Amino acid sequence: MLHTLAIGNYRSLLNLVIPLERLNVVTGANGCGKSNLYRALRLLAETAQGGVVNALAKEGGLQSSFWAGPEKISERMKRGEVPVQGTVKTETQRLRLGFSSDDFGYSISLGLPPPPSGSFGLDPEIKREAIWAGEFYKPASCLVDRKGIVTKIKNGRTWDVQDVGVEHFDSVLSELPDPTKPPDIFGVRERIKSWRFYDHFRTDHESLIRQAQIGTRTPVLSHDGRDLAAAIQTIYEIGNQDAFQQAIEDAFPGASVRIRISDETRFSVEFKQYGLLRPLSGAELSDGTLRYLLLVAALLTPRPPSLMVLNEPETSLHPQLLPALAKLIIRASENSQMWIVSHSDILVSELKKHKSTNLIELEKSFGQTEILGQRLLDTPPWYWPDKK
Repeated sequence: MLHTLAIGNYRSLLNLVIPLERLNVVTGANGCGKSNLYRALRLLAETAQGGVVNALAKEGGLQSSFWAGPEKISERMKRGEVPVQGTVKTETQRLRLGFSSDDFGYSISLGLPPPPSGSFGLDPEIKREAIWAGEFYKPASCLVDRKGIVTKIKNGRTWDVQDVGVEHFDSVLSELPDPTKPPDIFGVRERIKSWRFYDHFRTDHESLIRQAQIGTRTPVLSHDGRDLAAAIQTIYEIGNQDAFQQAIEDAFPGASVRIRISDETRFSVEFKQYGLLRPLSGAELSDGTLRYLLLVAALLTPRPPSLMVLNEPETSLHPQLLPALAKLIIRASENSQMWIVSHSDILVSELKKHKSTNLIELEKSFGQTEILGQRLLDTPPWYWPDKK
């Protein structure tokens, strides 16, 4: 389980260190930084896939991802007594992402390459990566230390320098994947790769979710939900069918879901609702009903991830469905660490009833995202390796 998430110099997240629990609920007003926090977590996940550079490029490049305010914000600036001072120094700025878990921590620092940099001068470079044992970075607990293209691996009380340098645009997590050397890198990579994200499912009438699909065993619903029918059938056969049916009953009393298999390969959803003489096909379901089925299939997966992230799961759902959704999320938190980003007061209120819920309420002060009510002593200890 993750215990701390740290983000530095990313959009409105100048210096955010967040304590985490089994069930984490992120909320706040529009524009407070919820989406930036979600994007930062997605970027961190991309490091294990070797796609963090491409992901930043899709966001407009590293320069547009940097914090654009002053490096230090005084109380007098906040009160408007003095003008905003300082300059934006993108050539020396670093975007930093990191986390600590039960057994290890990881951080990555990205910056712009020094000129001249050829045709890819705007591509970010990975300046520093580190893996350590314990709740926060200390030089004595560091296991893997990468500076530029040089990677060192702790071997007892000495350091082994890797024979082959890692390119500036590659992460050690993707470039040193051998599970036997070093095991610390392999363990971090596999942990991050197991994280699962569900954002906005496409439920329009042209969506593949509404159409019959070739079905194979699907213990994990795909990120876009196109294999919904196969995922539900897999839950029926190797998962908890009773829990699935109960989730449908909680939201739609008297309703049931079955999977129709045609030509022995094509799977489609059929929704039997109380009072109707025939089941409804996936093409006939409302956006809200279809999204609820997708969330149920994701949350009742027979193969729970170490971390599951739902971004605004209340989208298109009627408020009456949110208590049933909250019940599902709380159940899923028994097997996976959950991260929920929500605008819905009803969903947040229902999740807060659970004793282990960690409410992360964001606010924006002087353009900077902060956690409402977080004081210095509430902030977990955290140190960036490239600031030591």
